[in-house]
Amino acid sequence: MQKHNKDAFGERVKMVEENISGIRHKIAVMSGKGGVGKTTIAVNLAAFLAKDSKIALLDADIDCPNVNKFLSINERFSAKGDRIMPVKRFGMKVVSFASLQESEDQPIIWRGPMLSNAIMQVLGQVEWGKLDYLVVDLPSGTSDAPLTIMQVLKPDGIIIVTTPQNVAVVDARKSANMAKTLGVPVLGIIENMSGDVFGRGGGEKAANDLGIDFLGRLELKAEIVKSGESGRPFVLDDCKSAGEFKKIIDKLNKYA
Repeated sequence: MQKHNKDAFGERVKMVEENISGIRHKIAVMSGKGGVGKTTIAVNLAAFLAKDSKIALLDADIDCPNVNKFLSINERFSAKGDRIMPVKRFGMKVVSFASLQESEDQPIIWRGPMLSNAIMQVLGQVEWGKLDYLVVDLPSGTSDAPLTIMQVLKPDGIIIVTTPQNVAVVDARKSANMAKTLGVPVLGIIENMSGDVFGRGGGEKAANDLGIDFLGRLELKAEIVKSGESGRPFVLDDCKSAGEFKKIIDKLNKYA
C-alpha cells in the first residue's frame, strides 16, 4: 500500500511538471501569518507584470481564497474536457480555489492530504499555456499546503510579506527559513501596512538579520484599501502607492 501511494504521488508530480513546462518563471508570495497583505502584494505584482508579459496568478490558499474578491471575479471555472480554463482579468489568467466553490462563504474543511491532492489536481489540469511568469499566492504559514506547492512547483523565488509588528515579523522569519530549508531562493521581504498605526522598520530589520534583501515598504493608505474593495489593482492607477510598489518591482528586476 505504501509503495502504491508513493507511485501514485510520483505520477501526479510528473503530470504537474509536464503541465507547467511552458512557464518560464515561477514566483511565490508567502507570509508567516494571515492578514498582513500577502494577497494584495501577489495581485498587484501579477497585474504589473501583465502589462508587458504573459502572466497567470494562482490563488493557492484553499482555506481562504481571496484573489477573486480582490479582482471582482464571480464566475466559476469553465472546462474543456478534463482541462480547467482560467478566468481572465487585467491581461492575466487567474486561477483561484474560490472559483470551485458554490458560494464565497462556503468553508472548505479538509485534512492535509486532501488539501495536497486538490493542489496537485489543479496544478495538473489547468490550461496554463506558455507563460513568462506564474505568480503564486501561497497559503499562510509553513504547513502541508505551502510545503506541497513549494516542493512540486519549485518556485524560482519567494517573496516574504510582513507587517512591522513583532508577532508578524517572527512568523515571517519562519517563512524565510522554511524556504531556505527547501532550497528555494528568498528574493526578499516586503514590509506592508507601514506607518503610524503599526509602526515601521520590523520587516527591514528581519531582512538584515536574515541576510536577505529588503525590497521596500508600502504605507498603510486608504487608496490601497479602496483598491481591494473596487476590484482594480492599485498599481494600475496613478497614485502614491503605485509609485512605492514600482520601486519594489525595480529591486526585483535583478532576479529576472
